[in-house]
Amino acid sequence: MVTDRLLDGRLKLRHLVLIIAIADEGTLVRAAESLHITQPVVTRGLREVEDLLGVQLFERMPRGVAPTQYGAPFIERARSVIAELRAADEEVRLLQTGQLGTVTVGTHLAGSNLLLPRAIAALKAEHPRLTVVVREGTPDMLQQLLLSGDLDLTVGRLSPTVPVRLEQERLHQEPIRLVARAGHPVHAGSRGTSLAELLAYPWIFPVAQTALRAELEAVFFHEGLPLPADRVECTSMLTLRSLLVSTDVIAALPMFIAVDDRGVKLLPTPLSSIRRSVGVTLPKDRTPSPAAAALLVHLREEGARLAALEREYATADAAPSG
Repeated sequence: MVTDRLLDGRLKLRHLVLIIAIADEGTLVRAAESLHITQPVVTRGLREVEDLLGVQLFERMPRGVAPTQYGAPFIERARSVIAELRAADEEVRLLQTGQLGTVTVGTHLAGSNLLLPRAIAALKAEHPRLTVVVREGTPDMLQQLLLSGDLDLTVGRLSPTVPVRLEQERLHQEPIRLVARAGHPVHAGSRGTSLAELLAYPWIFPVAQTALRAELEAVFFHEGLPLPADRVECTSMLTLRSLLVSTDVIAALPMFIAVDDRGVKLLPTPLSSIRRSVGVTLPKDRTPSPAAAALLVHLREEGARLAALEREYATADAAPSG
């Protein structure tokens, strides 16, 4: 190909920089000064490019040089090449520092209420050009996506056991609380709020074979109570919240979901035996990308804030009333 002569190694980037400097400065002397080289070096470099192309790039004028009909388009292309290389260098730098790129996060119920959204908001405020992809799924599904490399990390309830190639980091603990909509009759005090008395209302329960379902079943069993007969079983947060704010159902949710939602209120009914550790799960054999590392910084910061908030609520709950 004719254009291979520019790709065979004879044309150097310094040639392009030199040609642009000559065009910008208008004389070989000033071009040499701007590049901090001698005029003979500029003259030799220009001759090398013109010999390679087989055309004259600049016309010698009485008071300098001007681009020829061949020089003008070549100069513009040279500017584009240098601009693209500078952009590539900046993009690599941004990728190295976590200011650019993509981080893919898996999440489930316990991680998607406050911890992850707050961390993402803080990350985007700091690095607006970084893309965050959030994928929802069950813990087992998310673990497989982590192992296959489709996720950088997961955020949510930590599992009792994980595959040997994964590691977990706890960020905060969150109690499970019973909640009802803000205008629910139970808040009026016409009925009690013991677990037995709450069986008079419909419930939303987690589906079978989930950790929270097993924990709730254990609570009812310990109290000598049957599971609510009138119940809906689901894991969809959108469906759960829609039912919660529009009907008289009772639901068990991570505390911070209710605290952050004005449409629902906490019930005083204790579920002290149910607490969950919330954190991140990462592959052991894979160093986090700069983008993932940047998100981890904010997850840890938000986790510390939520841990402090949980301690405040625990202190308030323990304080004697009246």
